[in-house]
Amino acid sequence: MFEIGDYIVCGNNGICIVENVNTIEVPDVDPNRLYYILRPVFAKSSVVYIPVDNDKIIMRKVLTKEQVNELIDRIPEIETIGESNDKQREERFKECMRRYDCSDWIRVIKTLYLRKQERVERGQKVTATDARYLKTAEDNLYGEFAMALGIEKNQVEEFIEKRIGSHKE
Repeated sequence: MFEIGDYIVCGNNGICIVENVNTIEVPDVDPNRLYYILRPVFAKSSVVYIPVDNDKIIMRKVLTKEQVNELIDRIPEIETIGESNDKQREERFKECMRRYDCSDWIRVIKTLYLRKQERVERGQKVTATDARYLKTAEDNLYGEFAMALGIEKNQVEEFIEKRIGSHKE
């Protein structure tokens, strides 16, 4: 169970802070059922109510700074998605995105970064599907890393590049 003040990843809602754990007064809702009352960090005007006994929406604590640094150090070893068929590759992207796991988001980003480079070298544009998955994976990953590292979301990519670069030297 999460506690008030915890930062969690909550499915499509992204990173949220647990503001309260309480019952809610809504018609046709069990008045004794406990809910997490969450405020999305990157959409502060929203409030999300998730039953504490929920088993459908993936929720987990945000990674710690140490866990983020360890994961960044492993980025060179994380394999890309090797599907050459567009439909199969998109299915793998969907699977990765649904797990809300940073390693999977990195896998998607690495795959799409390399695909983007290949397409540009051939004089082709990035597909709309690739662009959409890349943006979603980067938003999710960079948001969580920013929270854990105490930096702005737009500083995460540079932080990753510097950390990986420092290990090569």
